[in-house]
Amino acid sequence: MESLTEFEEMYIKRIYEVHDRSPDAIVRTSQLAELMGISSASVTEMIQRLAHRDLVTYIPYKGCRLTPTGFHHGACVKRRQLLLEILLSDVLGIRENISEIACRMEHAIDSTVESAIDRSLGFPTKTPDGQKIPVIGRDINEQYQNPIVTLEDIPTGSSFEVVVVLCPPSELPALESAGATPGVRMYNSENGPMISDVLIGWTDSVRLLVRLID
Repeated sequence: MESLTEFEEMYIKRIYEVHDRSPDAIVRTSQLAELMGISSASVTEMIQRLAHRDLVTYIPYKGCRLTPTGFHHGACVKRRQLLLEILLSDVLGIRENISEIACRMEHAIDSTVESAIDRSLGFPTKTPDGQKIPVIGRDINEQYQNPIVTLEDIPTGSSFEVVVVLCPPSELPALESAGATPGVRMYNSENGPMISDVLIGWTDSVRLLVRLID
């Protein structure tokens, strides 16, 4: 199938959200117009376009339902939104406008990036506010059910793997020279992080995202 436009994905996601709350409901044209913030006439035109692509079943003068293909697409877009919200809040520490930022980003990532984010977060089942993350079409590898956290979340006496290094470019040479690069294993001692019994230090502008090693 030809890829969906951002606007088409938003329609499919909004219809999916209604179906998720009320699986047997017909999504009314007026209801969808309100959710999308556009006219009912424009909604009807888009529904007919999506029906032509076998993403929804159009019910004249009433509304629509998602087809199995449409439901799969809707679940995928919604999952990307929720995974991005977790990434933004729990990993990157963003506290404002998270849903709006995630909504813009969800259309820019593909399945490969989605899977990488999902794996990095440890395949969460819910967002911090309790929203269930759709599982349809989700490829979960139990080997990676260990989320990325900040170094501050690692208990003293534990080993961890560096996943992402966030820092100004000027800090990179020193970190690389010390071996503090993605993929390296470190130990969180009482005095600070260590590599092979060597204490490693950096400035406050450096932030490590890491994964606990059992």
